Amino acid sequence: MPRQLDTVELVRQVKALYTQVAERPDADYHFPIGRALAEQLGYPTDLLDRIPAEALASFAGVGYALGLASLRPGERVLDLGSGSGTDSFAAAALVGPQGHVAGIDMTPAQLAKAERLRDGATHIQFTPGRLEELPFPNGSFDVVISNGVINLCPDKRMVFREAARVLVPGGRLAIADIVADTALPQTVTCNADLWSACIGGAAPQADYRTAIDNSGLKITTLHDVPRYQFLTEQAQNASSAYGVRSITLAAARP
Repeated sequence: MPRQLDTVELVRQVKALYTQVAERPDADYHFPIGRALAEQLGYPTDLLDRIPAEALASFAGVGYALGLASLRPGERVLDLGSGSGTDSFAAAALVGPQGHVAGIDMTPAQLAKAERLRDGATHIQFTPGRLEELPFPNGSFDVVISNGVINLCPDKRMVFREAARVLVPGGRLAIADIVADTALPQTVTCNADLWSACIGGAAPQADYRTAIDNSGLKITTLHDVPRYQFLTEQAQNASSAYGVRSITLAAARP
């Protein structure tokens, strides 16, 4: 019989890994983290200076999707998989106090860190939850952003359907994520450890695009992110063998 991914074990490992990222940003991981990574990916220095340094220390993104979001003052933004809050705080700086940013994440340690760093700011909130079942009404947001997280979700079709549902008509999606050129073998896709390392959940780019199209969103821009590189030999081998890589994309809800 075909092997199946143990999604319970996946959730456990993802929470364990990203608890470490929140609490021990100086540890070694399959992927780079921190402010130096954000600078390498293209985040403007003046924007990084407006983000709490502790949040940036745990930044584990894979691209600069905010550059495609074109955020405007007063807009409502949802950050899928907000982690310690780097992109949420950046978005809050861009939409200003008249706007609103909601971050959602399933790792308590990440949420606790982001909440502490929020320091009472009323136009930012952090909510526990899963991306496949967003706890927000239809049409709640002008923009949905995400950075390096959707690849960790087994049901990407539902993630994009939920993102489309909470966007207003004319709303925008701007994400960075990990995809592959070809389907990964079961030895990779059924390995929860490789999923938590942002390898095992990398969908073929064609399937990824189809999931977005089927949600009702229309892709307007898609770029590879060659500046993003995995660190460990295991991750680099997967990248070489199956074309696992980072992309940024923008889409819109008609």
